[in-house]
Amino acid sequence: MAFSHLPCATTLSAVHSPCSRPSSHPLFAKPSHFLTHAKRSPRLQVSCAAAQNQNDSVDSTDPQGKVDRRNMLLGLGGLYGATNLVSIPGVFANPIQPPELDKCGTATVNDKPVEYSCCPPATQRIIDYRLPPVFQMKIRPSAHRVSPEYIFKYNLAIDRMKRLPKDDPRSFMQQANIHCAYCNGAYDQAGQSNVDLQVHNSWLFFPFHRWYLYFYERILGKLIGDPTFALPFWNWDNPKGMTIPPMFVDPNSALYDEKRDPASLPPAVVDLGFTKNTDTLQVVANNLTIMYNEMIRGNANVYDFMGQPLREGGEPKGGGSSERGSHTAVHVWVGDPRQPNGEDLGNFYSAGRDSLFYCHHANVDRMWTLWQYFLPSNKVPDKKITDPDFLNAAFLFYDENAQLVRVTVKDCLDNLRMGYDFERIDLPWLDYRPPRQTAKAKITRTSSTAPKASTLFPLNLDQVVRFQVDKTKKGKANELLVLENITVDTSKLIKFDVFVNDEDDNATELDKAAYLGTYAQVPHRSTKKTETSTIRLKLTDLYDDLADIEDDETIVVTLVPRHQGPGVTIGGIKIIEDSDTAK
Repeated sequence: MAFSHLPCATTLSAVHSPCSRPSSHPLFAKPSHFLTHAKRSPRLQVSCAAAQNQNDSVDSTDPQGKVDRRNMLLGLGGLYGATNLVSIPGVFANPIQPPELDKCGTATVNDKPVEYSCCPPATQRIIDYRLPPVFQMKIRPSAHRVSPEYIFKYNLAIDRMKRLPKDDPRSFMQQANIHCAYCNGAYDQAGQSNVDLQVHNSWLFFPFHRWYLYFYERILGKLIGDPTFALPFWNWDNPKGMTIPPMFVDPNSALYDEKRDPASLPPAVVDLGFTKNTDTLQVVANNLTIMYNEMIRGNANVYDFMGQPLREGGEPKGGGSSERGSHTAVHVWVGDPRQPNGEDLGNFYSAGRDSLFYCHHANVDRMWTLWQYFLPSNKVPDKKITDPDFLNAAFLFYDENAQLVRVTVKDCLDNLRMGYDFERIDLPWLDYRPPRQTAKAKITRTSSTAPKASTLFPLNLDQVVRFQVDKTKKGKANELLVLENITVDTSKLIKFDVFVNDEDDNATELDKAAYLGTYAQVPHRSTKKTETSTIRLKLTDLYDDLADIEDDETIVVTLVPRHQGPGVTIGGIKIIEDSDTAK
């Protein structure tokens, strides 16, 4: 197999300028169209012996003046993107702080205790982590393109991780428990009794999982004596990678997990839309449309992609388009419906027990990297958050030496600075804009009979519903469709899709102008058993793709639930004018 390596020296000091990017468009290949917690003491103490100043804000475009992506020839390639910075106006609160491990309690699933403790071993010493120098860039490969030699090495590393003592924080189950503890209520927010520390459904999602995989990868490398070892990514955004990678389905492999949906095994193609369409080619087309929407078409600003702010004492208010889209779909698609809670991958508490979880999240991390640095700036203008409550949010992990370390969001904003990159793979979704919708007659008839949204909301969404929503003005204005106060039962899979002026009412086909976006969640635990969030979907490109919408004062919205039964209430829906400020 061929990897795309940096064609220049790989120490950070040398990586700054010798490489250059071709002047022609991108290195992309051409697109192809809970319970009460039992607490422990004493408190943990932080050692600053190896610390750096955690109060300094770091600009990820040029961390410590050492890496400038505009001068880098990268494996992924593409345009650099805009350098606009976004911050939230108003008074700042406090960043989310690392959990107090000595106060770790009981994780729960469906209001029942998890059958084992998800709490890590406690220690009296925490070191503020400093990223080591990068002497050789690790290249994460596409899981469908790896060599037999790589598969042997990966199997060996996972096997050795599984053979570590159970109380070793680097062992397979201890590593899996990290996701359980951070996601199913074992931790309260530091200093906030009975307020869960949750790393999903907010701007913490991407940074937490990037750090999680970073240390997981380093542990595996140390176990086999290979510091260059890199995790593979499941390339489910490319048609050639839309099946579970073969190395994960061998029953004799350390990578195998029996708790997977039999219907998800190869040659089944992942259904990112949960449409249950049986036409494989249509499923692939749906998947590419979903990727284009969540990466480019549906996001008005940085928070629509990254997720809503989460500060100390607060609760998650909504994940970004990637988290609630392809990320959630893969989790649930693989999870075993024969298990009581969709284990393993289909529930947050158990997801880390399937090796495929880390391969899946490697691609999720790749999506963040692509969105940060390689999508055209005219399509995704704002990509950076300078809010100190984001940059200074912190987590705890055990490193490859079983040392407990504290890390911050600001130190993980650049994957190159962390020492890894990705194999170059085509992005067929990059220009997968749906064909223009030309028919209008049916929509005209429907709009005369569809009720006004104001007569339906609040709405318990347990069946397909269609209604009219007033635009802010005639013409193709820059507008956002806002679904407010979406309250969900966190113990259930919830997913629904949003269509606008859908002419054919065929909800199993998404590769059309009418498809706007989605909301979805993986079952998990919440203190209040419900969570409430708001999502915004950009209408600008959709208006361009719909016929004769200029003179319309309303649009016809269709909500299509993909889940079974109740579990979600939507408080309201409206159209607002787009702006650069977070709503």
